[in-house]
Amino acid sequence: MFFAKKKDLIGIDIGSTSIKLIKLKGAKGSYELEYVGIVPLPSEAIVDNTLMDTSAVVDGLRKLFNDLQIANLRDVASSVSGNSVIIRKITLAAMSAEDLEEEIQWEAEQYIPFDVNDVNIDFQILEPDDIDPSKMFVLLVASKKDIVNDYQSVFAEAGLKLLLVDVDVFALQNAFEMNYDMEPDEVYALVNIGANMMNLNVIKGGISLFTRDVQMGGGLYTEEIQKKLSISGEDAEKMKLSASRSSSPDLIESIYRVNETLSLEIRRSLDFYNSNAIEGRITKVLLSGGGCKSLNLFESVATKLALPVEVINPFNNIKCDEKKFEKEFLDEIAPIMTVAVGLASRRLGDK
Repeated sequence: MFFAKKKDLIGIDIGSTSIKLIKLKGAKGSYELEYVGIVPLPSEAIVDNTLMDTSAVVDGLRKLFNDLQIANLRDVASSVSGNSVIIRKITLAAMSAEDLEEEIQWEAEQYIPFDVNDVNIDFQILEPDDIDPSKMFVLLVASKKDIVNDYQSVFAEAGLKLLLVDVDVFALQNAFEMNYDMEPDEVYALVNIGANMMNLNVIKGGISLFTRDVQMGGGLYTEEIQKKLSISGEDAEKMKLSASRSSSPDLIESIYRVNETLSLEIRRSLDFYNSNAIEGRITKVLLSGGGCKSLNLFESVATKLALPVEVINPFNNIKCDEKKFEKEFLDEIAPIMTVAVGLASRRLGDK
């Protein structure tokens, strides 16, 4: 189901603070933006990728479709992340995809810390082992069934069909690859900073080498500002979004403190990859997610990593009719739409 006739799907990214929607038309290399929307969610509606307030999510989905006047399209793709997802690159005896389909359940038992009966399992054969041709590398993905079932129920209640469930880090990779030309020898670190989750995916030549989900994100800014200035969470969120270099010293200090925390965590995760980097060390970092818009975080990450850093524009290679979509609006929301764009590029039947 993760890598699930080809069929257009609406990409819907349900985050802890908002729901993002993207619909593309066309095919790879010639995509055109058809629908884009975002609706906020109340706090605590989503906690650790778990749907805590399903009615709020259902209402948000319905509002998006109503506001965008999407009448006849109901097939969607969404994604999961965090503790409910296990991703492993494993080595197996070389075999066909058909044979692996029959054996994957047994193989998965050795790598997944859950009962295999409680998870959805999928795989992708990556490449043969250069050192031992009798072996091959396989990307194994498992997600807890109860999480996926909760998502299916929420979409169904909103009158939608969840036909494909992806993983955030792979949707992030899809969005990057469809918008940028990759150098074959470059190793890219994709870092998506959401409100409460940070997704990392290190890729080379279109292959994912290392993934990690970290339970921290842009919500740390709101918490730190709220604590430092003794204000409400709502006011802290507004101050975070409007912060500039001319803001009060206390506000800037709060933001820079969180910049340090996030930058160190990114460096720690990428250092872990580099310490075992058989395929090559990271050469470039690409940021996305609402958190990457925070004051001076970009500079903080670049300083900590001493690497080229760029913010992904998920609309970079997508035709956008300026009569329908204002460029300023797309530029403003671009970082937070990356996962949704990656989901919208998926087609039912893709692997």
